[in-house]
Amino acid sequence: ACTGIENIDEAITLLEQNNWDLVAAINGVIPQENGILQSEYGGETLQGPAYGPTGHSTAASSTPSSSSAFRHVVPSRQIVERQPRMLDFRVEYRDRNVEVVLEDSSTVGEIKHILENELQIPASKMLLKGWKTGDVDDSTILKTLHLPKNNSLYVLTPDLPPPSSSHSGALQESLNQNFMLIVTHREVQREYNLNFSGSSTIQEVKRNVYDLTSIPVRHQLWEGWPPSATDDSMTLAVSGLTFPCHRLTVGRRSSPVQTREQSEEQCTDVHMVSDSDGDDFEDATEFGVDDGEMFGVASSALRKSPMKNAENEGDALLQFTAEFSSRYGDCHPVYFIGSLEAAFQEAFYGKARDRKLLAIYLHHDDSVLTNVFCSQMLCAESIVSYLSQNFITWAWDMTKEANRAR
Repeated sequence: ACTGIENIDEAITLLEQNNWDLVAAINGVIPQENGILQSEYGGETLQGPAYGPTGHSTAASSTPSSSSAFRHVVPSRQIVERQPRMLDFRVEYRDRNVEVVLEDSSTVGEIKHILENELQIPASKMLLKGWKTGDVDDSTILKTLHLPKNNSLYVLTPDLPPPSSSHSGALQESLNQNFMLIVTHREVQREYNLNFSGSSTIQEVKRNVYDLTSIPVRHQLWEGWPPSATDDSMTLAVSGLTFPCHRLTVGRRSSPVQTREQSEEQCTDVHMVSDSDGDDFEDATEFGVDDGEMFGVASSALRKSPMKNAENEGDALLQFTAEFSSRYGDCHPVYFIGSLEAAFQEAFYGKARDRKLLAIYLHHDDSVLTNVFCSQMLCAESIVSYLSQNFITWAWDMTKEANRAR
C-alpha cells in the first residue's frame, strides 16, 4: 500500500529482484524516505498559522522539496516496468529434457515453437501438459497464468507412432522363438518337419533341405515363402512366417539334365516302394494285427514301419516323423532330428538364452493307448506350442525289439 503498486506481477518482480527482501524492495521504489516525510511536515505547516510569514515561506520552500522527492518515485517505477520477468521451463519428452527460458509476455505457442526446433516434432502434434491451471491454448499469455519462476512441463504426442525401441523388443522376442517348418518334397511327396530358431536365415533352411533332399540350393524351387522373404540372408523372425508352424513346398528346377536325373530318381523310388510292400507284409504276419484295425484307418501300401532299416538315428527319426505326421496330422511336436547325444548338446550346451529343457517321447505302435494319447493330447495345438517354445523334443520308436536294443 505504501508503494502504490497494485499490479501483482510487478510486485513479484520487485521481490525476486531483491531476493524477496521486502524492505529492500520498498526502498527500491521509494529511495528518498526523507523527502516523503518532509512533504508531510510541509502540509502541516500550511495548516499552522503560528509561524506567520515564516510559515508561508517554509510552506513555499517545502513545496518544491515535496515535488522533488516524488520525482524519484516515477523514474524508479518506469525502470522496473522496462525489465521483463523471465520464466524458466523444464520440459520433458520421453527420455529428453529441454530447458526453455522466456519472458512472461510470451505465449504458450512460442514455447511449442522452441520445442519444435529442439525435438524435431511439429508443434501441431504436441500436447503441452503440466500447467497448474489446467489445459491452456497456444495464444495464452504466460503472464496471465501467474506462474512461478521455475516450472516443469511435459509433452505428449498421441498422433505420432511410438519409438522404435518397442519394435526392437518385439524383434528380439521373435529372434528367440522357434519356428516349425513343414517342408514337402514335391517329387517324392514326402514331408519334413524342421525346427529352426528365429535367428536362423533362409539360406540356412535351404542348406538343411539340401542335406535331406539332395537338391542343391541353386536348383531348389520353393513355394510358400511370404512375399517379404526376398533375401536369403533374411532371418526367419523378420521374413513374415506364420508362427509357430509354416508350410513350404520344395522341388527341383526343371532342365534337360535334371529331367533325366528326376526320371532315374523315380525309378529308384519304385524299387524302394516294392521293398516297402514286402516289409509291410512281413510286419503284418509278425504282429497279427493290422494298423487299420487298431487305429481305425486304412493301411497304405506305401506306409513304412517307422525307423526300420535306418542306418543311423537321424534317418530313423526322419522316417518316424514322416509316419507320425501321416497318421496324426501336421500339428504335432517338432521332433529333433539327430542322436540323443546331439539333442543333449542342443538343449543344454548352447548359448544361455537358447537353452531349453529336453523332452523324450518313447513311442510304442502296438498300444491302443498310444494312439489315444497322441491324437487326443500330444498333438493338441496348445501342447505342441508349449513344447515348441520350451523344450527340445526327441522321440524314439520302441515297437521293434531291435529299436529297443539300440
